[in-house]
Amino acid sequence: MIAADTNVIVRLLTRDDELQYKKAFALFSSQIVFIPDTVIQETEWVLRYAYEFSNEEICRALSDLFGLKNIRLSDSTRFAQAIGWHQQGLDFSDALHLAQSQECEKLFTFDKSFATRADKLGSCPVHLA
Repeated sequence: MIAADTNVIVRLLTRDDELQYKKAFALFSSQIVFIPDTVIQETEWVLRYAYEFSNEEICRALSDLFGLKNIRLSDSTRFAQAIGWHQQGLDFSDALHLAQSQECEKLFTFDKSFATRADKLGSCPVHLA
């Protein structure tokens, strides 16, 4: 198994550099690939800010990527939750924080918007600190 950095995944998803895309495609076509949580979060940020992907495009790209049979994630269920909550309007990072906190009693934040949007999502309530 290998791991992939953000720039490899971005090349694969955007195909903005043909040579690097071909190298990324070759890796993803021939290897079992682990994608670290931090790489997923950074990939979402790059797609949103540098490539101006919409939330829908980001969710589709990540879902398609995660659906490949050779992709390994730390917790695919939590990433599916995060993508679903992002599709419902929650910021992706907030959705990921919440998804990975589901075994906790509460998640505290100073972000009123996060607390409001996360109301009744999952089993870990988000409260203002």
